[in-house]
Amino acid sequence: MRKIILLVTILSVTLSNSQAFIGSGDNKIQLGANLQNNATGITISYDFGLGENMSVGVSSSYALGLNDDISASFGDRFDVKGRFNANLGNVVNVDENFDIYPGLNLSLKNFGGHLGMRYFFTNGFGVFTEFNVPFAKYNTGVLDAGEKLHNQFTLNLGASFNL
Repeated sequence: MRKIILLVTILSVTLSNSQAFIGSGDNKIQLGANLQNNATGITISYDFGLGENMSVGVSSSYALGLNDDISASFGDRFDVKGRFNANLGNVVNVDENFDIYPGLNLSLKNFGGHLGMRYFFTNGFGVFTEFNVPFAKYNTGVLDAGEKLHNQFTLNLGASFNL
């Protein structure tokens, strides 16, 4: 019985000290899967807190698994984005461990937006999900399937870490 009480106490203290976004100076890195039509890949992003509810960062994705009928060069598979987030976790006030962050991004392929959510289980570890959509594509012609990679609706999900 003592072991169970000790375990519950340690977990509750660990969970209560985590926070999803602390504001100015906050550093987050996220690593996960990138899911989109005709491809799956990996994504990594870094966000730095500028103020109570603002952060800027950079993210990159690379499409690893393509459908068999798609031919894509490295330039089609790779994308890098500069991003701006409005961190609204303390505004929505669901839980101090939860953050929701809509934002804008400027990439090698388009100008777009994203809606992300993350939840931290401990002070250093959490999970995230992001929905990305292009608003304006640089190549406005007819795109083949390889050129549509990272230039369409994408879903990212994975792990988030405090630095």
